[in-house]
Amino acid sequence: MSDVPPARRPAGELEAEVLAALWAAREPLTPQDVQTALGRALARTTVATILARLHDKGTVERTRAGRAYAYTPTVQDRAGLAARRMHTELGREADRSTVLARFVSDLSGEDERLLRELLGDGTGAGAGADTGGGGPPDGSAGPRGATGPVTP
Repeated sequence: MSDVPPARRPAGELEAEVLAALWAAREPLTPQDVQTALGRALARTTVATILARLHDKGTVERTRAGRAYAYTPTVQDRAGLAARRMHTELGREADRSTVLARFVSDLSGEDERLLRELLGDGTGAGAGADTGGGGPPDGSAGPRGATGPVTP
């Protein structure tokens, strides 16, 4: 018999499974509904705890359904969830300009091109982002350590 404890689930794995069940349902689900949809041996209280945590994070909203709550996701899919996390992290810092500059400086060339396209600027000048000196308004080095606009 082995004394090795069972491996822990990766962080967020159950939350991701619960969200996937909610996305697939396309209607509000109670913890019992989610438990059934998951099709595995999880206690209803475990599912309820996960849903409560997701509610606290703003990832799901809840409405009364009898004595229980029914939950609906506030994000549409995994991409929406990632975007919400990025917004949350950005909101934690007072110096948003520097955070965004550091984020952009670490983008791959392809991601930078895609971001420019999404912002409606394929020229490299920035979509309405004239900061006067060509760099971030805080005077730090701009993306990629440059002092001028980033060019793809």
